[in-house]
Amino acid sequence: MSLINSLFAGVSGLRNHQSMMDVIGNNIANVNSIGFKGSRVTFADTFNTFVKAGTNPTDTSGGTNTFQIGLGSKINSIDRNWSQGTFDRTGVVTDLALQGNGMFVLKSQGVNYYSRAGAFTFDANGNLVDPQNGAIVQGKMANNGVLPSGNSLTDIKVDNNLRLPAIQTSETNWTGNLNSNANLTRSENVIQSGDVGSSFPKSFTTTVYDESGTAFNLITNYTSATAFTVDVQDSKGVSQYSGALPSYTLGYDANNKVNSVTGTGATGTDIAVKPDNSSVHFNLHMGSVTNTGSTSATIVSSADNNRQPNVVSGSVTIFDSLGNSHTLTLKFTKLADNTWNWDASIPSADGTLAPIANHTLSFNSDGSLVAQNPPVLNFTPTGGAKPQSFTLDFGSGVTGITQTSGNSSISLLSQDGAAAATLSNLNIDQYGNVVGVFSNGKTQTLAQVMVATFKNREGLVSIGDNMYNISANSGDPFIGALGSETGTTLQSGALEQSNVDLSEEFTKMIVSQRGFQANARVVTTADNLLQEITNLVR
Repeated sequence: MSLINSLFAGVSGLRNHQSMMDVIGNNIANVNSIGFKGSRVTFADTFNTFVKAGTNPTDTSGGTNTFQIGLGSKINSIDRNWSQGTFDRTGVVTDLALQGNGMFVLKSQGVNYYSRAGAFTFDANGNLVDPQNGAIVQGKMANNGVLPSGNSLTDIKVDNNLRLPAIQTSETNWTGNLNSNANLTRSENVIQSGDVGSSFPKSFTTTVYDESGTAFNLITNYTSATAFTVDVQDSKGVSQYSGALPSYTLGYDANNKVNSVTGTGATGTDIAVKPDNSSVHFNLHMGSVTNTGSTSATIVSSADNNRQPNVVSGSVTIFDSLGNSHTLTLKFTKLADNTWNWDASIPSADGTLAPIANHTLSFNSDGSLVAQNPPVLNFTPTGGAKPQSFTLDFGSGVTGITQTSGNSSISLLSQDGAAAATLSNLNIDQYGNVVGVFSNGKTQTLAQVMVATFKNREGLVSIGDNMYNISANSGDPFIGALGSETGTTLQSGALEQSNVDLSEEFTKMIVSQRGFQANARVVTTADNLLQEITNLVR
C-alpha cells in the first residue's frame, strides 16, 4: 500500500507542476498583452495518513509524536498579480492607461465587463469602444459642458459633427497699468510769439487736443495789429463755437510788446479758451507777441512745447449673436491726477454704441482702482444680429487696472463671446474628462470616463479579451470618478503594459521543470519497487 501511496504522490506532483507550467506559459505568452496581469501557483500538501498516534507524557515516561505520511500535493491557489504595469507612450489620444486600482467599465450585449487594457477608438457611430470586440466604454455624458452628478453609467459617444453655436459677448475683463506720471492728455498751454507784421487780414493755425486726445485746430484771425478772433475747428473744419467767434483787442507797451488783452476770458495777456461744443480748454498766452511794423509776420504757436497727446489704447474682439466679430477699442486719457477718462469705439460699419454718462476711472493714492459698478455698453450690430449689452469690468483694488509709475499698457484679460465652431480635436485629462477643442479655440467637456474598484480584485473572473467579470467573492463594483474618489488617475496617449517579469518566469520555469523531473523519478522508482514485489511470486 505504501508503494501505491508514493506512486500517487508522485503523480500528484507531476500534475501540479504541469499546472504550474501551464500558468508560466500563459504568463510568458501574454508578456506583451496590454493591461495583462500575471498569475502564480502555490501548492499545499494533501491529507496525511496516520502511522502512529502520539502519546501524552506521564510521570514515568515522556510523550511521543504522531507519525504521518503525506498523500501528495495539491494546488493551493492560482493568484493574479495586480501590481502596476509600466506605461508605453503611444501619442494616440484614445489610448488610456490607469494608475491605481480602478478598472475601465465596458458594456457588451447589455453586460458590464471590467478591464485594464485601454486601447480604445471611436467607431462609426462615435462610440468609444474596444476595437477587438466592440465593447463600449462607460462613463457620463455632459450636457452643454456640465457633467451630471451621481455615478450612473452610459455609453461614451462623441459626435464628430458637433458644433458650438455662436455666443454673444456679455462681459469683458481688463487688466494693465496707467502711468501715474503721465502728462494730461488735453492741451493746457498754447504760447503765441513773434511779430504780427503789417499786412492784414491773416490767420495762424495750431494743433490742440481735447481730453480724449482728439486733434482740433486753433485758428487766430488777425484783422489788424490790435484785433483778432479765436476759432477752434474739428478735423472737418466745423467750428466748435455755437455763436459768434470771440474777439479780442491787443495793447502794446513802449517796446511794441503785448501787455494787455481784452475780451471774453482774457486776463492780463492770457486768454482762457473754452468753446461751447467741445471739451477743448486751454490758456492762450499772448505776452510774447510784438508789433514792430515789419512787413512780414513771424507768428508761431506752440501747444505744450508740441507734446503729443497721452493716449493709452487696448482692443478686443467681441462677438454678436450671429458669431460675427467686431473690434472694440478702448482709449484711456489722463484728466487729472488719479483721474482718467476712457472712451469706447467700434467701427461705424459694424454697428453703433449707445452713449453712457460716466467715462472716468478714479484711483487711490496707492494706485488701486476706486471700486465702481462695471459700466454697461449697449451695442446694435449691423447685419441682422440682435442688440446686445456687455460690461467693461476694469477690476477693483489692485486687481485689474492700476495706476502706478510703471509704463502704461492696457490689455484684455478675458471675454465670454465666441463665434460658431466645429469640433476639431479631443483631449482626455488625468481625471477622465473628454474635452472637445473647437475651431474657435473654445473647449467644452463632452464626457467623463468612469472606473470601477472592487473589495477583492482577486475574485474577478477572466473571460478573455483582457476583460473580467464579477464573481461571488469579488464583491460588487464601486463606480466612481477618477481622482481621490477612486485613488486612480488616467494617462492619455499611453498604454499599460503587461506586468509579467520574464526573468522571474524563466526562473519559475526551471523550478517547475526540476519539480516535474523529480516527481517523475518518484513514479519510476515506485514502479520499480512494485515490479520487485511482483517478481517475488516466481
